[in-house]
Amino acid sequence: MASLNKVLLMGNLTRDPQLSYLPSQTAVVEFGLAVNRRWTGKDGDARQETCFVDCRAFGRQAENINKYLTKGRALFVEGRLTFDTWTAQDGTKRSKHRVTVENFQFLGGPSGGQAGQGGERLSPPEGQESDNLGASGDDIPF
Repeated sequence: MASLNKVLLMGNLTRDPQLSYLPSQTAVVEFGLAVNRRWTGKDGDARQETCFVDCRAFGRQAENINKYLTKGRALFVEGRLTFDTWTAQDGTKRSKHRVTVENFQFLGGPSGGQAGQGGERLSPPEGQESDNLGASGDDIPF
């Protein structure tokens, strides 16, 4: 049987990214993403719902997300859904789904505004050099 695990999300960070390192010194960043859905109901009223998604990225991607993004900034992520399980301090089993980021694109300008129709890429803050931020690891500067 064929299977596919692909997630595409565009939203705003719900909190500042939290960077940490694995024992192997691989960078890991965790952040929340709020994705809004807007529609008009049968009664003609505008409606909106927000889905909050936990995300995790590794390596160079993690470092760049941590370096350039803060709460409220827009981000497009491509990744896969993962299922985490753990035992809480009170001994109960806990679990949740999370998106493991495989690729991403900064959205909006340096001021943090929403991206235009084409989804502009974020420039490094003034005074910082533009290192290769190729989100897929492809050494492609933007």
